[in-house]
Amino acid sequence: MFELKTILLAEDNLLDVELTIEALKEHNLANQVITVRDGVEAMEYLNYEGEFRNRKKGNPAVLLLDIKMPRMDGIEVLEAIRKNGKLKTLPIVMLTSSREEPDLKRCYDLGVNAYVVKPVNFREFLDAVKQIGVFWAILNEQPHNL
Repeated sequence: MFELKTILLAEDNLLDVELTIEALKEHNLANQVITVRDGVEAMEYLNYEGEFRNRKKGNPAVLLLDIKMPRMDGIEVLEAIRKNGKLKTLPIVMLTSSREEPDLKRCYDLGVNAYVVKPVNFREFLDAVKQIGVFWAILNEQPHNL
């Protein structure tokens, strides 16, 4: 039986978290969404540490990662993941408000899979999240050992 993998959302803005989850639900993406508030929690989830030490085994289908977060920002998380042999192929989509060229370049240099600037318009935001969810959580094929 086919089991949907989780989507890991690393976002500290509660409104953006609510909008992202609503957009996925609105488009009938049944994947479980795990939300973490910063980069430290994202790494704890991925490494089975802290409150996530007993979570179900396996990597998420995709990590939706904001750049500007407390304690450990998204670029630091991306760098740590790409250096980790068990995580380096995890699909990562930067879902951020940053249009800064240095952020964009740094993310691609570190191996991000996609860089999506959060639209200001509500409907455009919902559509962007829907497209991300459909592609990365349903259509994208990953090696079976992830």
